[in-house]
Amino acid sequence: YKQLDDLMETPNGDFAGQKLCKIHSRPVEILKEKNYFFRMSAFEERLIELYETQPDFIQPESVRNEIMQFVKQGLDDLSISRSTFDWGVKVPWDDSHVIYVWVDALLNYWTALTYAQPGQDLEARYWPPTVHVLGKDILKFHAVFWPGLLMAAGLELPRKLFIHGFILKGGEKMSKTTGNVVDPFPFIERYGIDALRYYLAREIRFGEDGTFTQEGFEQRYATELANEFGNLLNRTVAMVGRYRGGTLAPQTRADPELASEVAAQVAATREAFDRFDITRAVEAAWVLVRRLNQLVEQRAPWTLAKDPAQADVLDRVLLGLLEGLRAVAILLWPVMPTACERALAQLGQPTRKVSLDRAVFGAGEVGVPVVPEAPLFPRVEPDEPE
Repeated sequence: YKQLDDLMETPNGDFAGQKLCKIHSRPVEILKEKNYFFRMSAFEERLIELYETQPDFIQPESVRNEIMQFVKQGLDDLSISRSTFDWGVKVPWDDSHVIYVWVDALLNYWTALTYAQPGQDLEARYWPPTVHVLGKDILKFHAVFWPGLLMAAGLELPRKLFIHGFILKGGEKMSKTTGNVVDPFPFIERYGIDALRYYLAREIRFGEDGTFTQEGFEQRYATELANEFGNLLNRTVAMVGRYRGGTLAPQTRADPELASEVAAQVAATREAFDRFDITRAVEAAWVLVRRLNQLVEQRAPWTLAKDPAQADVLDRVLLGLLEGLRAVAILLWPVMPTACERALAQLGQPTRKVSLDRAVFGAGEVGVPVVPEAPLFPRVEPDEPE
């Protein structure tokens, strides 16, 4: 009842005096049945030791602190079976009970590795998980109950758990149950899935709650994707085509100052990814996007092209734009894989085996032709907000 009470609240209105589920806003019906229990209480001290000795086991830190307090208040033993219905996995020693679906699901992370592909044992390849990503509404199952079950079974724990937040609409969690949802498919059909992925990564910090708005999405698409990134790529490819016949000379040397700036943002982006801070990673990469746009305006390649004495300077500027854009495309590939592969292809760079290790200024293939294509993010007239 203690665990059940955490999920209920006393509402006002028609159901006054009853308990409502906090998630689904429906009256809660209290049932009684015979269950088997897992002695969860025996693992309190081991769990606390885990959280204290491995402070990055649960991330973000605020969630880790929440779980620490929950466990320190004392754990009840965990019901692991149900006897009022018969669908599910039978309890091996008592076929009148079935395994509680959550316990079955948690165990299946490991057990599935022995039968997911017939004749193959995938445990050595996939266990233990490097990072297990989960929603905060199933936090206790994964951060408390699952480690306890694994400890009891003598299995290695996941290296880390990362808990993401909710996408909100009107201040409330989106849910199919409540109908408070935004259909993603019209946005995907109109703008492309990469644009939606970018917006969510840019707008909502990974690990926190955030609000989706049509206005915010359309603004970021128009100003950042279409203008700052897409237009920069189009202009660069066009200028290489117009001023250098589509190919820079292999001996062209880059600007060392720009190389240093690119290296700094590559390092900042990679460091943020290592911390699972996807939003900060995108922000660091976008600093580079804006720096390259600034470079175009400051150096004005169209003016340099008119003066033969400035040919070497123009080459350095164009190479800086090509290499900077190549680094940007690699850095943003985890968020926008299709668009960034298209960008790399326009730059004449390989699109297979994209790796952050290749996001090094000067590591691109020089002397290869650029390949003009349609805009990555074509301009779209926004709809009226809902």
